[in-house]
Amino acid sequence: MADTLADTAAVETEDDWYSEDRATFGDRVTGAREAMGWSQKELAKRLGVKLKTVAGWEGDLSEPRANKLQMLAGILNISLVWLLTGDGDGVDEPQENAELPADVKGLLAEMRQLRGKMKENIDQMGRLEKRLRNTIPDHL
Repeated sequence: MADTLADTAAVETEDDWYSEDRATFGDRVTGAREAMGWSQKELAKRLGVKLKTVAGWEGDLSEPRANKLQMLAGILNISLVWLLTGDGDGVDEPQENAELPADVKGLLAEMRQLRGKMKENIDQMGRLEKRLRNTIPDHL
């Protein structure tokens, strides 16, 4: 009987690792970040934290402070309640079996790369605009 319960528990853990009663805070952060198509590095940059900080959250080694928790939910477009508990508006569990064709994966990767370049260009334009504003006299 004990072996049967252990076998059942092992199957449930493997199949339902992302279910709302099994997913951890770190699992939810990872899932939401991946749903946005972002790397840990990109999320860290957007939040103004170090890469190891995001890695710690996703690995359930640490938790964000309240102000970063609110920012995290906002940036990832998920509810704070879902992020903390798994209840409410969040992301769907990952579909491991839904394998995409190679050409679709390639297009998605290219789009992510292009989006990253666009963001870098927008950031650079913002810095240039700020420098320009600082050089223009106030009376103009």
